[in-house]
Amino acid sequence: MPPYDCMLLFKPNVRKEALIDLVSRVGKHVCRRNGVVTSVKSLGDVQLGYGIKKLDGRFYQGHLMQLSMMATPDINKELHYLNKEDRLLRWLLVKQRNVNFGLDFFGDDGRLELSRLSQIRKPEDEDDDEDEDNDEYEVDEEEQN
Repeated sequence: MPPYDCMLLFKPNVRKEALIDLVSRVGKHVCRRNGVVTSVKSLGDVQLGYGIKKLDGRFYQGHLMQLSMMATPDINKELHYLNKEDRLLRWLLVKQRNVNFGLDFFGDDGRLELSRLSQIRKPEDEDDDEDEDNDEYEVDEEEQN
């Protein structure tokens, strides 16, 4: 499943509860389609470069949220119900390209690199108990009085 980012631009007058309700509804839709929501970020209020005209007026501000997910490729068609959502100004689904994760992140030699991680040991000549900076922390009895 490829990773996607769904950007949701809400109207500025939408209450926080309604905003959370719509984001959770999108997340539940993704999970029902065997997808996984990886993160939800609120990017805060944004000033728009131009007004977006809707039935209830023209909006120059909005609240932007990012929903990161891993879903099937037909998620774009399934999210078209967001076009009828009156709380949204715009929504955008972006497919992340060339993203490697898991063992693919390490490439072909990744399995060898992971096996080396378990073999990392501390050098034998290094000793935890011996500290050469002890003089710095010693307190003279004359300074305390």
